[in-house]
Amino acid sequence: MQKKQSLGSKIILALTLLFFYLPILYIILFSFNSSRSLTNFSGFSLRWYEKMFADSTMMEAVVYTVVIALLATVISTIVGTVTAIGLSKSRRVVQQLVEQVNNLPVMNPDIVTAIGLLMLFSALTVKKGFVTLLLAHIMFCVPYVMLSVSPKLRSLDPNLTDAALDLGATPFQALTKVIVPQIRPGIISGALIAFTMSFDDFVISYFVTGNGVQNISILVYTMSKRVNPSINALSTLVIVLITFALGVVNLVPIIRERRRKSGKSAAPSAERTRRIVAGAAAAALVLTVCGVGVSLLTSESHKKAQAVEKYGSSTLKLYIPGEYLGENVISDFEQQFGVDVIIEYFDSNEMMYTKLQAGESYDVLVPSDYMIERLIAGDYLQKLDLSLVPNMKNLAPAVQNMSYDPTNEWSVPYFWGSVGLVYNTQNVDPEVIEEQGYSILLNEDYKGSIYIYDSERDSFMMAFKALGYSMNTEDHDEINEAYEWLLQMNSTMEPVYVTDEVIDNMMNGYKDIAVVYSGDAVVILDENEDMGFCTPAEGTNIWCDALVIPKNAENPLLAHEFMNYMLTYEAAYDNCEWVGYASPNAEVLEEMSAPDGPYGENVAFLPRSEYALDETFHDNQVLQKTLSELWLKVKASK
Repeated sequence: MQKKQSLGSKIILALTLLFFYLPILYIILFSFNSSRSLTNFSGFSLRWYEKMFADSTMMEAVVYTVVIALLATVISTIVGTVTAIGLSKSRRVVQQLVEQVNNLPVMNPDIVTAIGLLMLFSALTVKKGFVTLLLAHIMFCVPYVMLSVSPKLRSLDPNLTDAALDLGATPFQALTKVIVPQIRPGIISGALIAFTMSFDDFVISYFVTGNGVQNISILVYTMSKRVNPSINALSTLVIVLITFALGVVNLVPIIRERRRKSGKSAAPSAERTRRIVAGAAAAALVLTVCGVGVSLLTSESHKKAQAVEKYGSSTLKLYIPGEYLGENVISDFEQQFGVDVIIEYFDSNEMMYTKLQAGESYDVLVPSDYMIERLIAGDYLQKLDLSLVPNMKNLAPAVQNMSYDPTNEWSVPYFWGSVGLVYNTQNVDPEVIEEQGYSILLNEDYKGSIYIYDSERDSFMMAFKALGYSMNTEDHDEINEAYEWLLQMNSTMEPVYVTDEVIDNMMNGYKDIAVVYSGDAVVILDENEDMGFCTPAEGTNIWCDALVIPKNAENPLLAHEFMNYMLTYEAAYDNCEWVGYASPNAEVLEEMSAPDGPYGENVAFLPRSEYALDETFHDNQVLQKTLSELWLKVKASK
């Protein structure tokens, strides 16, 4: 009976370890994958490590993460420990009050803390960046240190301090020689928790940082919007470093104990360990300082002086969706004009809008069509000085005078595309999907084989189009009919609702049909030759993301220069080739889509234009709220 229990315990332990460590092994394995796929291993390669180390943004994120975590850990440990010690000598009522206050940040949801700090820094007109990020991390780390140290203080003999003072020790000596050694385990535990919390934080960091300062969590979140295996390489690097650190921490006491048992002095070993740790810390600090120094030295000071004289500033703040820039676009702009570009990323138009409402200042934004309408109506944008953007003449006809900006006086098109259906040509007849369009999503021949993009806007669009209505309709009967259409699809077709993971899933052929954006379809078709793309004849959403200048922009002249630069052939080509969405530059668009061009054989690349049934979304917040509520009901109806 005991043997069976022992075997059962071992099996449970093995399954538990497998559950915890299999995802880590999975990440490590696919960091060496030769293809872009995150699920299909096609061969060994170091290409993603090369890309990671060549990406200055990723390396900066690593440095910021480590420096912020170390500083937050040291400061919060000192503050938390001293506060806990002082509190232990206070009256009971004061202790209880402070403990309750200390528990608030721990119990409070991160999003509430994040919004609160965002509003506080905005109200104080504090420029968000390294300092605000560090202050926020210290703030939420201190309570965890106090929670770790306080129990150790309660277990101390209260007479120890008095005894030390009676024997001639000063208060400082009593603190450092008597109290601290006794509570050291609690201090170390609190420091480790603080480091982990700081290193891992995303939600609070996302709201309180700015000026291009971002940690690994923010970077990975913005990069995960599209297939980017460099995330796996970065994660593997972090795993290796953490494993090494844990190995050192666990091996040093073992080696010290062996030396003690063998008769060797433990003191030299401890002193050597301290020297190693101090040396490592000093080396890390030197490397950080050297990195900053090299960055400063490599900047062309004379060009920056010229930029300041010409534009009034040598720094441009860009706020853009993640994974939406060409490989060399920013570095070439910086080198050509002698400026620095600070890039921040947002995951949705609504998040960008929230930051603008909070008073954040950027020089250039890249919102979508409907959001540009909202920004114009809310007086958040300034009109362009078209004399400073002569390359507007390079615009393709399809992106000129679009409905959200019919006079092209507020925005410069950045990328454009459509929404359509990616399908497996081995299982779906191209003639059938061309004939049925979005109605194929109700065809039970493909039950259980479809992905639906989890977006109320795009989902209602395909329902409206399938029924022959405008996707901007405000007619309640048409909205209800579209709602019933989606309910029918949800109840009969067993769809899987996805977001950006649809790219990798369709690359590997996990389903037969998926609703996707044209740029994502380009990636899918490039990686899987069995995939096709259909733009339904009932019409679709032709969207456009564009460059705009906020009203509170600090450097509008440099912003105009950047807009003009992005319309050049070189920048537009690099941007289009790397990202995969259609360029607004007419020459680049023609060259990319030519039969012998990079995307000449990719039917998803070139969006349809001048098609009567295609539309662009308009900003209608009342309608958006209605569709959001109905979409939640659709998904809940399963």
